[in-house]
Amino acid sequence: MGTVRGFITDAANGAPLELVNVVLNDADGFVKGTVTNGDGLYLLSNVRPGTYELVASYIGYVAFRDSVVVGRGDVLTRSIRLATDEAQMNELVVESERLSGTARVTAGQQTIRAADVEMIPTPDVSGDLAALLSALPSVVSTGDRGGQLFVRGGEPTQNLVQLDGITLYQPFHVLGFYSAFPADLISRADVFAGGFGSDFGERISSVIDVSSRTGNMQRFEGSLSASPFVSGVRVEGPLVPGRVSLIASGRLSTIDQGAARWVDAPLPFQFSDTFGKLNLSLSENQRLSFTGLYTYDRGTLGEDLGGLPPDEIRWNNQGFGARYLLLPNLFPVSFEATGSYTLFDASLGPDDDPSRTTRVENLQASIDATFYGARSDVKAGLSLRQVFMESNLGGTFQNIDARRDEPLHWSLYLEPEFKVTSALSIRPGLRMQFYDVRFAPYLEPRLRVLWDKGIHTISGAAGFYTQAEIGLSDRRDAASIFTAWTMARRPLTRVEDISEGRVQEAWHGIVGYQVRPTPWLDLSVEAYGKRLSNLFIGEWTAFPRFTTNLQPATGRSFGFDLRGEVRRPRFTASLTYGYANTRYDAEQAELELWYGTETLRFRPPHDRRHQINAIFATTWRKVDISTRWEFGSGLPFSQVVGFDGFVLVDDPINGFEVETDRRVIYERPFNGELPAYHRLDLSAARTFATRIADLTIQGSLINAYDRNNLFYLDVFTLRRVDQLPFVPSLGLKVDFR
Repeated sequence: MGTVRGFITDAANGAPLELVNVVLNDADGFVKGTVTNGDGLYLLSNVRPGTYELVASYIGYVAFRDSVVVGRGDVLTRSIRLATDEAQMNELVVESERLSGTARVTAGQQTIRAADVEMIPTPDVSGDLAALLSALPSVVSTGDRGGQLFVRGGEPTQNLVQLDGITLYQPFHVLGFYSAFPADLISRADVFAGGFGSDFGERISSVIDVSSRTGNMQRFEGSLSASPFVSGVRVEGPLVPGRVSLIASGRLSTIDQGAARWVDAPLPFQFSDTFGKLNLSLSENQRLSFTGLYTYDRGTLGEDLGGLPPDEIRWNNQGFGARYLLLPNLFPVSFEATGSYTLFDASLGPDDDPSRTTRVENLQASIDATFYGARSDVKAGLSLRQVFMESNLGGTFQNIDARRDEPLHWSLYLEPEFKVTSALSIRPGLRMQFYDVRFAPYLEPRLRVLWDKGIHTISGAAGFYTQAEIGLSDRRDAASIFTAWTMARRPLTRVEDISEGRVQEAWHGIVGYQVRPTPWLDLSVEAYGKRLSNLFIGEWTAFPRFTTNLQPATGRSFGFDLRGEVRRPRFTASLTYGYANTRYDAEQAELELWYGTETLRFRPPHDRRHQINAIFATTWRKVDISTRWEFGSGLPFSQVVGFDGFVLVDDPINGFEVETDRRVIYERPFNGELPAYHRLDLSAARTFATRIADLTIQGSLINAYDRNNLFYLDVFTLRRVDQLPFVPSLGLKVDFR
């Protein structure tokens, strides 16, 4: 048996083409076929010796045809460049968007592309992944500030976020419209709301895996953009035509010069991000890329209360990574080696004397291989991580002033995919996760099942997940998003007390159904459940602000999503509804004294019961129009009965002169519900073509009917703080060709 494989790219810019149909035909017709992956890679194995016609076809491109002779044991490499078919360009635009979409979700996995992101109205000419993520029915966000995403009952620190394999700890900016992932840098983003496979680990909630696109291999191009919130620049082009390309971009917030003058509300936000990627096509069977990223955020989320200015929070991410892809000459295998370094710094309080700081360094290397067979493919991999974590918290967690962790983690995984029939595929997997290099692994079984036939698709996923890295925060105070990172130290023997180091654990279960009754309509429904244990949450205390120990908790979350999407040549519309139900069970010695029970069941503050998102995009007289309306039911909060002062008395005192510690008297935790949230965003853009560039003018209205949406109710002062009011924006972008 022989093998035919290679890479398929766009002849105009050298970009890899995904989902290209590649088939082998003999004199009698079709013999074998496949589609390319995100790297443009195709591989046809177990081909009988003979002469075949190799055909590569993709809507909007001229089909490639060539004759190949396959001998016994041959491994032939045929890389292909497809030229654009100008006669099919209109069809290309429509069909390329069909490869993803709101309703195309399989067992928690949704693929997002730049065209999807650009449909969401934002106060910027270019779209941003953060805006689309907040529109998913599985995601609860903190709104237009804070950059926090809760996925199906999980905490933000339980989400794994990667860019080209680089782990990022806080890639979302302080202003919630923006992240480190602008639309014009995204090749694709795979979002797993749960049930992810064995190749991902060390997080128990979700995965957001972003792949950046490669720079143009044939010619130089770039863009400049300006808006009241952010301005940016991008440049890309060949360093060695056809072999080496570079893409680089930078964005800087311009709020002080723009939006702050238009909006009658404080906007104390500063942020920026810088990105660069070098891509090398070493040979027909080798690819190498280097990626670098830097982000910076600074701002305050609260308001000045009685002369006490709110704490300022700052954070930055630095990430560097390399990726090497190899197709060995002798075997039907693909190898991928990656290495990355991440540095995350965050601080709270005055810049020269912060009250809390946290720092994480993450050094990671991994090797992954895919073995291609006739009826099954097998993925396997090994990864090694050295993590350095340091926090200075002033005794606010477990009476810790400073803590440093230096764990060394490693993992192995194996995940075959069996093509049982032409419609049914099964992907069982097993991950062995080692923490602190002790030979006592956590065994994490995984399973994904897909049945796709005709217009119907049924999918399911289940798995066990663990996480040793812990993000410590106090959810009583919504205005503080400071998160300290530390590590659960696993003892040599299993223990029951969470404070002794048991890692967080979760079981996931998902089942979904899709139907495509017509080529332009997708409908889907998906139900899920999660079981969480060994959670770290803030201890109930009457003292204000961020002074809390930890208490153990378990949890469960279940719900379902309904999605519908219509895509026509002139418009796209989607409607989603998400129902979620999340509960935590906390244990604390004082609970029996306060509430008469040893275990307290409550709704965590991110338990949003109902979510609706309606999105519509169309083109009218060369004007691109998009709208988004979102609704979210009220979030839980802890109602306050009153306040008092507390003092320890061991001698006679004068009650009028003694200094007291302020305390808050609560009802049962999170037993109240805040008002519902809803908002309408509108955007309109027109592009004018010139000989050397395309000029785009965009206007947007955020919170178009000026809804007073609550950001948070300060439970220590009962002061209300709202989300952003009505925000008009006018932006300009120049794309140089």
